[in-house]
Amino acid sequence: MNAHLRVARPTNDLDALVAFYRDGLGFDVLASFRDHDGFDGVMLGRAGAGYHLEFTRRPGHRAGGAPSGEHLLVFYLPDAEAWQAAVARLEGLGHRPVPAENPYWDRLGRTFTDPDGYRVVLQNAAWPA
Repeated sequence: MNAHLRVARPTNDLDALVAFYRDGLGFDVLASFRDHDGFDGVMLGRAGAGYHLEFTRRPGHRAGGAPSGEHLLVFYLPDAEAWQAAVARLEGLGHRPVPAENPYWDRLGRTFTDPDGYRVVLQNAAWPA
């Protein structure tokens, strides 16, 4: 199966999320739209990757935030220099690591909270294929 994964989530602050994922994680803006059936949105990721993130905003509607600290996006970055650069970019934008609820993620990674309160783990390890 040749599948592509889109993780879609609403937000109250599209600009803040774009800055976090684009400037902090180095993602590319793959596409965006304004007032498409009442929604604004942006897709972020890397060209050619098997996934991307979509964030949408519907003016006048409250999106809410993360229900718990265990709602995670985990990115495996096996190259130590690339991992450290990603951590440094987020810290340079004022984002500080937070303790993971599951201590496993603190052993080889750093956990950050995005502007909506969802957690993003940068794991300095390869995904075991």
